[in-house]
Amino acid sequence: MSARPVSRLIALLTDFGLQDGYVGIMKGVIAQINSQSPIIDITHQILPQDISAGQFCLMNAYPYFPPETVYISVIDPGVGSKRRAIAVQFPRGYYVGPDNGLVSGIFHREKAIAAVELTNPNYWRVSHPSLTFQGRDIFAPVGAYLATGVQLKKLGNTLPIEQLIQFPLSPLQQTETEIIGAIQYIDHFGNLIANIPQENIPFVPWQVQIKNSLIPLGKTYATVNQGELIAFIGSHGWLEIAVNRGNAQDKLGVTIGDNVIIHL
Repeated sequence: MSARPVSRLIALLTDFGLQDGYVGIMKGVIAQINSQSPIIDITHQILPQDISAGQFCLMNAYPYFPPETVYISVIDPGVGSKRRAIAVQFPRGYYVGPDNGLVSGIFHREKAIAAVELTNPNYWRVSHPSLTFQGRDIFAPVGAYLATGVQLKKLGNTLPIEQLIQFPLSPLQQTETEIIGAIQYIDHFGNLIANIPQENIPFVPWQVQIKNSLIPLGKTYATVNQGELIAFIGSHGWLEIAVNRGNAQDKLGVTIGDNVIIHL
């Protein structure tokens, strides 16, 4: 009996948007090599060149995909430069994309198994890839081959995992009376996600301060009246600040990196 062919799921994350044809072109390249693997779009609406937001979205999507998913992730302001193109194997999947910190969030979830620099042109679309669209010429075809079961070591030169670029988790300042963190992500609704995970918050009453605003604790958006601020643990497991039927970013006038203080 012949072995059953491998067709791993492919997940795409980019900052390409949906107005242009870039995402469709990548899917076309994948289909030319491997038309059997299903493709799921995580998002293509990351703000241009926002690697930090991309790594946050990739980190939070990772637990909800089946084992051995291939994550083709392209937010690549250094495209065409000396930045490395890489593939990394994790216990539950593979990352294919630039070595610029985009994969950092997955590193915070689990330890990598192996990594390679994508130096083997036999698995590229062309031997002389574009200097501006390597999502099409390198990452899409490499991901497509990985999804068919091609071994990681065939894709290029082995890299020591510790040499890969990683963003460290932002440090928290914590005392008996307060936890000081920062806004790490702002979603489509203007909800503010802090870098304070649920496990760091003691089971005691608390409220949140951002600038001069004190925000009460709740469990869901509808805990307060329309237009009022509320703080709670979001579905992703991080502290979240929102406005019932409104936009917390606009209401508070904040941005990524601004301080968030939990008063215990």
